[in-house]
Amino acid sequence: MASQLLLPTNTFTNSSLVNVFVTGDDLTLKRKPNHATRVSYGFSLRANAALISSHRSSVEVPRQWYNLVADLSVKPPPQLHPKTFEPIKPDDLTHLFPNEIIKQEETLERFIDIPEEVLEIYKLWRPTPLIRAKRLEKLLQTPARIYFKYEGGSPAGSHKPNSAVPQAYYNAKEGVKNVVTETGAGQWGSSLAFASSLFGLDCEVFQVAHTYQQKPYRRLMMQTWGAKVHRSPSELTEAGRRILQADPSSTGSLGIAISEAVEVASRNKDTKYCLGSVFNHVLLHQTVIGEECIKQMEEYGETPDVIIGCTGGGSNFAGFSFPYIREKLRGKINPIIRAVEPSACPSLTKGVYAYDFGDTAGLTPLMKMHTLGHDFIPSPIHSGGLRYHGMAPLVSHIYDQGFMEAISIPQTECFQGAIQFARTEGIIPAPEPTHAIAATIREALRCKETGEAKVILMAMCGHGHFDLASYEKYLRGELVDLSFSEEKIQESLSKVPLVV
Repeated sequence: MASQLLLPTNTFTNSSLVNVFVTGDDLTLKRKPNHATRVSYGFSLRANAALISSHRSSVEVPRQWYNLVADLSVKPPPQLHPKTFEPIKPDDLTHLFPNEIIKQEETLERFIDIPEEVLEIYKLWRPTPLIRAKRLEKLLQTPARIYFKYEGGSPAGSHKPNSAVPQAYYNAKEGVKNVVTETGAGQWGSSLAFASSLFGLDCEVFQVAHTYQQKPYRRLMMQTWGAKVHRSPSELTEAGRRILQADPSSTGSLGIAISEAVEVASRNKDTKYCLGSVFNHVLLHQTVIGEECIKQMEEYGETPDVIIGCTGGGSNFAGFSFPYIREKLRGKINPIIRAVEPSACPSLTKGVYAYDFGDTAGLTPLMKMHTLGHDFIPSPIHSGGLRYHGMAPLVSHIYDQGFMEAISIPQTECFQGAIQFARTEGIIPAPEPTHAIAATIREALRCKETGEAKVILMAMCGHGHFDLASYEKYLRGELVDLSFSEEKIQESLSKVPLVV
């Protein structure tokens, strides 16, 4: 059924509004009496039909989050107390999280209702568009059909507000006044600062030193929304001082920044901790991405053969893929599900599956995950959001169970793919989803060789408008591939707690 869209008066000659009907790949103009319908200002109707259609689809914002744990026959291992190594109890987390978040962390329910207050805020940018990358297909001369789910239209420019908003909401509802967090690339810190401003919360952010210097405008976004931002490691916490004493020039890591944020939350009764990835409740909130995507692909009449997303802590990948894994478990589809991580921080492909701390100082619960060791400090790659030593326990579990596969790609190949994407599809990607783009291009070129017309579905989790310094370095030929030292990883892994 065609959907009606009104365009501004100055789009057409004679300064008139006309009704525009989106029908498949074409736009049909219904001329009002006595008015011309010739398009002016270079507006290409056919070229923009797919994009307009994606924004005007009949898909609504999901009203429930999906919990994959409910459908797994083998449940993930429990989190353990960092001192006793016994399974975590709800009371052990009350110094960090509000009660509703703790419930969501441990729940076995299949679906969780999204509060109306959260839904209303989601509607500022959701549903997000699903777009077919026809120009990229043409450039690659591939028979594959490439679709991408674009999360860059949120206020913070990425998928991160999907969890920041409910976390801020639950804290405010329980009377919390202050929240504290860490951020790598700045996407999560920006998102929590935005969400906190909506609910009247004070927000404090420890930003990894490398991106604190590299991305000043992310820091300014957080400050514009009212957040206090600290370079991490800092002199404000015991964890930060200890790192700086050992290495005054430390570029930091997410593990260090987490330690600082958790320390602040633990010593202040009026403050709770929020995080943007890894924990189950964060992955839960992100499933609005995959739920929308399933319905949007149905509108296109397509079923994905390959699903690709980048992974750092795992929130974007989980939110994108978990609803599809549900459908796969039900026998409705059977796509390949592929996680892509940076070669310089390859927790899935090079790490061990073991209990480890989520932070450098050992303040968080012990989680069974693919890890490079909690004190591993990755090289300062440009994908700051993927510089994390471990993978989300639930993502690690389904990887261990064989529901997905993982590869790693160096950053120069990722930026090469990002340039191709930007020059065909018009969107400049954040450094993180360039990994998904590079893997998608690899798959599309394989289809070119084999002649297979696969449907490739890719997660495009954010824009790179504040990452242009990285693009400048690449375009100048100064970006190099950073790797990791096997010796460094083995040293870090030797400090992973021995849990029997």
